[in-house]
Amino acid sequence: MMCHKSDFDSVEKCSEYLKNGKILILPTDTVYGFSGIVEPVEKKIYNTDIRIRTIKGRAETKPFIQLIAQPQDIFNYTNDKIPEKIFTVWPGALTVIVHDKKGTGTTAYRCPGDEWIRKIIQKCGFPIYSTSVNRSGNPVLDTIDEIYKEFENECDLIISDGDKKGALPSTIISVSDGKITILRQGFIKI
Repeated sequence: MMCHKSDFDSVEKCSEYLKNGKILILPTDTVYGFSGIVEPVEKKIYNTDIRIRTIKGRAETKPFIQLIAQPQDIFNYTNDKIPEKIFTVWPGALTVIVHDKKGTGTTAYRCPGDEWIRKIIQKCGFPIYSTSVNRSGNPVLDTIDEIYKEFENECDLIISDGDKKGALPSTIISVSDGKITILRQGFIKI
């Protein structure tokens, strides 16, 4: 099924689908992304990460970005010291990799610049996964017609916001001991 970002009920519809464990394709402030709700490990029932991996054909060793509703939400998941300069460009196309609070590894977070998607995340009450719309090893799909043709039968809902040709990916940084390491230079300059 497909609907449009501009539909009056698109935020409600997307958040309800996500809260019920559905897999969506959503426009972000960079490219279209597969999305599913990030469930707390102790309450995991939908396994949206596994379902997205199956659709993409992506290895389990490669983690997904988690989108958060507000920049300060990152402190719900890490004890790392985040340099203030991060908050001058967030929300935006910046992915920040930090150590997990439990000390079990690292996770990548992005607070998207698009207010529409931040409203969806806020209504979900949890972050949502985001990964580019493509089969692993193939180019990212950047037209809604290509996306629909390729994935209409594998996703529960596709939200159209036009084509995303030439969109720059997010800048990816790692934060450790308050220091920033640039891993991929994208749209935002740090």
